[in-house]
Amino acid sequence: MKNQLFCTTSAMAMNKSVDWLQEQLESGEASLLLLDCRSHELYESSHIESAINVVIPGLMLRRLKKGNLPIKSLIPNNEDKEKFVKRCRTDTVILYDECTIDWHENGASSVLGLLLQKLRDDGCKAYYLEGGFNKFQTEYLEHCETNLDCSCPSSSPPVSVLGLGGLRISSDCSDGESDADREPNSATESEGSPLPNNQPAFPVQILPYLYLGCAKDSTNLDVLGKYGIKYILNVTPNLPNMFENDGQFKYKQIPISDHWSQNLSQFFPEAISFIDEARSKKCGILVHCLAGISRSVTVTVAYLMQKLNLSLNDAYDFVKRKKSNISPNFNFMGQLLDFERTLGLTSPCDNRAPKEQMYFTTPTNHNVFQLESLEST
Repeated sequence: MKNQLFCTTSAMAMNKSVDWLQEQLESGEASLLLLDCRSHELYESSHIESAINVVIPGLMLRRLKKGNLPIKSLIPNNEDKEKFVKRCRTDTVILYDECTIDWHENGASSVLGLLLQKLRDDGCKAYYLEGGFNKFQTEYLEHCETNLDCSCPSSSPPVSVLGLGGLRISSDCSDGESDADREPNSATESEGSPLPNNQPAFPVQILPYLYLGCAKDSTNLDVLGKYGIKYILNVTPNLPNMFENDGQFKYKQIPISDHWSQNLSQFFPEAISFIDEARSKKCGILVHCLAGISRSVTVTVAYLMQKLNLSLNDAYDFVKRKKSNISPNFNFMGQLLDFERTLGLTSPCDNRAPKEQMYFTTPTNHNVFQLESLEST
């Protein structure tokens, strides 16, 4: 009776531990198919060895929920797609995202949950990795492939207009259908497109002592020395603070992924304070994420809004004039819009209805000459 109960419980288990996965990888005997359910940006920066990236744009979530979207269509790499088709029904399939702790907490309506359920419905032996990539990387870094060479973009083409019409901000991953239908992409720091010809080299000086850059800048001592950078604000959950133990630099890390479900605004106060500390000491500070176009831009815009009393429109335009390919994801823009209201920076002349679109293209509350004068502030 006890053995029968144990078998039933094991059959219902949907998770595997990081220790179990490490043992399987070490033995080299198990047939494993690893599916990385994070954004392409996070996958490119670091992933578990041999894992395949499964990318799900927000607009496709509804189709996935309805069950009329084949999983192989979510795999961008043709070689990986063939690998998945050949092995998904014979191998043990392990799915992971950034930090999944428990199936019941994660919920069947999350991206990982939807994929897991679909695989199981198709007869696959599929499990999720408890603790996700963060836990596995922390404990078994030797089984992770990390690549900082692709850190500086190749980024998305410049976005001339960002509309936030009807955007409903929510950090609840389970509410994916309505929010996801408004999201053109789950992450904006993508790879593969060339920088515009007029794009300045990294890092870009936004204000005296304040520099916006990418992960590769944070690992280049020549660059850091050239700009007198002694403070580094790392807006990623998993990229290393390369020189943290050398005592030359002061670090702060904000563990946020470039994903619509993330609440970056909760870190605005400490990020702004950290930037202020560096500038008050006349030390250069580098604000970076992976590619330098979404998370680090969001933090930089928030800093300009609070410290220089700029509206979101003007702060965004100010950064965009320095670096034309910025593209924070829509949820971060929504958080900045809320931050603008909190700071009371919305123009009294702004008669926009709440659901009308906002366009971040040209200054509104300050003219060009006033914005240019801020560069010496």
